Amino acid sequence: MESQPQGPVVKKKETRGRKPKPKEDKKDESAKPKEGKKAQQQHQHQHQQQQQQQQQQQQQQQQQQQSAVDDKYTQWKTLVPVLYDWLANHNLVWPSLSCRWGPQLEQATYKNRQRLYLSEQTDGSVPNTLVIANCEVVKPRVAAAEHISQFNEEARSPFVKKFKTIIHPGEVNRIRELPQNSKIVATHTDSPDVLIWDVEAQPNRHAVLGATNSRPDLILTGHQDNAEFALAMCPTEPYVLSGGKDKSVVLWSIQDHISTSAGSGGSITKQNSKPGEGNDKTADGPSVGPRGVYIGHEDTVEDVAFCPSSAQEFCSVGDDSCLILWDARVGSSPAVKVEKAHNADLHCVDWNPHDDNLILTGSADNSVRMFDRRNLTSNGVGSPIYKFEGHRAAVLCVQWSPDKSSVFGSSAEDGLLNIWDHEKVGKKVERAARSPSSPPGLFFQHAGHRDKVVDFHWNAFDPWTIVSVSDDCDTTGGGGTLQIWRMSDLIYRPEEEVLAELEKFKSHVVSCASKA
Repeated sequence: MESQPQGPVVKKKETRGRKPKPKEDKKDESAKPKEGKKAQQQHQHQHQQQQQQQQQQQQQQQQQQQSAVDDKYTQWKTLVPVLYDWLANHNLVWPSLSCRWGPQLEQATYKNRQRLYLSEQTDGSVPNTLVIANCEVVKPRVAAAEHISQFNEEARSPFVKKFKTIIHPGEVNRIRELPQNSKIVATHTDSPDVLIWDVEAQPNRHAVLGATNSRPDLILTGHQDNAEFALAMCPTEPYVLSGGKDKSVVLWSIQDHISTSAGSGGSITKQNSKPGEGNDKTADGPSVGPRGVYIGHEDTVEDVAFCPSSAQEFCSVGDDSCLILWDARVGSSPAVKVEKAHNADLHCVDWNPHDDNLILTGSADNSVRMFDRRNLTSNGVGSPIYKFEGHRAAVLCVQWSPDKSSVFGSSAEDGLLNIWDHEKVGKKVERAARSPSSPPGLFFQHAGHRDKVVDFHWNAFDPWTIVSVSDDCDTTGGGGTLQIWRMSDLIYRPEEEVLAELEKFKSHVVSCASKA
């Protein structure tokens, strides 16, 4: 692995979802009576005192929040051998704002090898990068309990090894892989364009100061302002969806730029361009214009998602608190617009891959909501089926499980990754099993991160396996934490199965004891 810079990382980007306060309106000073010098000094002194009090209150709130996170983490670590089938902790020198599983490379007796996509958000002393890593995923019921609990928080995991580095034009805010061929990924940075990368064809680069950017295989143009976070790839067609500060949702097709070569699953075809070194300031490469531009939001679009069964249907959420459903077959205006889907900015959305009717949203109001599109009307009247309230800070990411249709995860700025099952809400068994303080539907809480969990991804090849990443700049001054984990199957399996297995284990222990 390449050597990494040491020392604290200076974070440039503002916390996701928090916008700078607008400047106060300038009032007409000529209309005011002129104050004496003494009165002006008194007002300045009062203003300074107010600022100091506000700063002290903010510091106290941050300390209280961090203390709560630390307490939760300490308690969590003691329970790791009981709660987890496997867990790997990987310390990141530079924070990564996104993490995604790539293709599976190899299957073995006790573990599988798989690609993992990460990024390095640097302070400018070295280039920002898109990282392709190889990850060894331990199979269920292989890892010893005492082994998974004895990890070093400040060390790199032997299960994660860097395979290739792509020098990215700007910070990588979001990574999404093409479902039909996960060797092709799209990235968002602080620009209007979406960058497409054929990661297998891209050469490995050494990330040193002054190195030129890698050349993307395709550049998708169409936004009129920066598009930083909202990004999705279609499950059924090679379509890409994006949203940005220009309040628009933009759709592209990359069908004509993918060659279907046998055995490789396809790759990006390049005309008059080859991968390698590009411009040192901006993305340089062949460009593709939009298939459609969709207008309906009144503020920044924060996230987008495709309908799992249709490339023509998709949804978006934004800082205008709206959830919008679109149908490209009927035009560029919203098909359904749900105003005030939450009581604050919406940060994330996901469409259920098992049931086309169910959509999740996460918000700065700390909650997750589930909508049924059959209950929504064209004028936006419609209420969520369920509201899930188990976070103490803004929700940054929501995602349905690929393994069970009623299960989903949510991560937030409170450092928690919650796993929910909406089918358990209101059931007598669920009410009896959970503690009175536990929110309805919440059945597992991953508290292994000390700072905001900015992204996570379920593994489609290994059931109930999740990769999650936190940006640790607020707690440690820099870097991040990557964790790959799988909860114990005793937590989610049917109760009768679990009891039968425990009884069998009990009989085995008694039998062994009698022979001793």
